[in-house]
Amino acid sequence: MSSASSNPSSVLVVQLSDSHLFAEADGTLLGMPTRDSLHAVIGLVLEEQPHIDLVLATGDLSQDGTVASYQAFREASDRLDAPKRWLPGNHDEVREMAIAARQSDVLEAITDIGGWRVTMLDSSVSGSVPGYLEDKQLQLLVQALSEAPDRHHLVCLHHHPVPIGAAWMEPIGLRNPEALFSVLDRFPQTRAVLWGHVHQVFDQPRAGLRLMASPSTCIQFAPGSDDFALDSQAPGYRWLRLHDDGRIETGVSRIDPDLFEIDLNGAGY
Repeated sequence: MSSASSNPSSVLVVQLSDSHLFAEADGTLLGMPTRDSLHAVIGLVLEEQPHIDLVLATGDLSQDGTVASYQAFREASDRLDAPKRWLPGNHDEVREMAIAARQSDVLEAITDIGGWRVTMLDSSVSGSVPGYLEDKQLQLLVQALSEAPDRHHLVCLHHHPVPIGAAWMEPIGLRNPEALFSVLDRFPQTRAVLWGHVHQVFDQPRAGLRLMASPSTCIQFAPGSDDFALDSQAPGYRWLRLHDDGRIETGVSRIDPDLFEIDLNGAGY
């Protein structure tokens, strides 16, 4: 567990998700040059956020699972002057991610910042697209929540734990969401759950929790689609202002939609 310095009344968190980088600098995903789009999103963050307290990368940093792709993500995100925290997604390779993360604290699972505690959970399963929280991850969550009863808690993972209204994505979400919520329901200081994977905006309440997903820094999935479909919306990021009284202000910002063109007829990723 580590701490990050912060404003005493609120902290500003930036979420970058699903960058799908390749070892090659010019690698593309369905026509999107993913390294270029990540740099464009980070450029937008630099324009819009004069002070950032924490950057969260919520999985699928890489498309090909190479050390070089994670090194590229680390170099790109180092443009943001704030602590960073990573968690793996279904396209990531945990071993290679750890190699690229050496001599840094980006894989720290628990971070205290301001009046909040942020916990990064690993829902990835090697060789599998759907996610699952192993007992070790659930125990980590219990520890993080029980040891900080006076803090507000933000819990992060890659896979969506609730239906998002896109039928094709339901089989590839978190396979044991009931285990996650059985823990969270025991700890009323939990304020929000934040994830990636779905490449689209989601923001709904659940029994005192705020459930949120965010756009990708590359391609976007069409909301409400029964089958795989891309959306024409531009890459983006989510910002969250976490107040000491437990309130959350948040929004999504996107780059100029004319910067990149994608293959909207793509059949999968």
